[in-house]
Amino acid sequence: MTCSVLVPSSLVREAEDKREATRKLGYVARAATVFRADRLVVFPDSEGERRWGGGFVETVLRYAATPPYLKTEVWGTRDELEYAGVLPPLRVSSRTGSGPERPGSLQEGIVTEVGSDGRARVNCGLQHPISLLLPDGMEVSDGERVAIRISSREPVRARIVDEPLPGFEIQRADLPEVLARPDAGVRIATSVHGTELSVGRLTELVGRIDDAGGLTVAFGAPGRGLPAILDLAVEDVAAGGGEGVEPDPGFDLWLNTIPRQGSETVRTEEAMFASLAPLTLTE
Repeated sequence: MTCSVLVPSSLVREAEDKREATRKLGYVARAATVFRADRLVVFPDSEGERRWGGGFVETVLRYAATPPYLKTEVWGTRDELEYAGVLPPLRVSSRTGSGPERPGSLQEGIVTEVGSDGRARVNCGLQHPISLLLPDGMEVSDGERVAIRISSREPVRARIVDEPLPGFEIQRADLPEVLARPDAGVRIATSVHGTELSVGRLTELVGRIDDAGGLTVAFGAPGRGLPAILDLAVEDVAAGGGEGVEPDPGFDLWLNTIPRQGSETVRTEEAMFASLAPLTLTE
């Protein structure tokens, strides 16, 4: 099952400073990690951006998703990462415990040199970059990230594998493009104006997600929800009973995942934890 999480480029619009904006993005990355999102997509909302725009949001999220042992080599020093130290560690399960006690664990590496003998030197968190044989038919280039299967660290036994990288992928794309993906599954827009999530409705929805092979969940920004971002009237969203909103932005369902919220506003990172917890349950 695939899981795509969509957030607007304006999601840190209420942050008082760069430090607070960075911390907020760290919690967004944590939510994507905890619930095993395959991709975290930043879609443009230029009208809602304030001090911190989409470029800042995308850079900080990409940095957060980079394994600790690759951060310096990949990113160096950048203004957007001034307060990267406040980001919480993601501790992606397939990256942690990759020593002898968990042989064959998967982690990310970065190609530092491509040889002419079907081998490549890769930095994958060991003391030095190591030379590894490329799988048949696989081509890589300097700076490319690859998946490494490590079976032993002393002595080093590792191989490059043609598998998805651990953790989630960061993308920047327009909303219609993401919703039209063949693996989008059930496409859900979260909104206080959507259909209220209940135990009975969740049971039906979990089966629907399983049949579709995945889900795509979109979130709004503080003070600027998805109806405002998509220029939809909230009355139309509410009147649609969760479906059939016009003009149709491409969602299958508008869902209120916090029907009894006690705060006037719910932050994006809070909505992610509250929404992904029930939506990723299994039957």
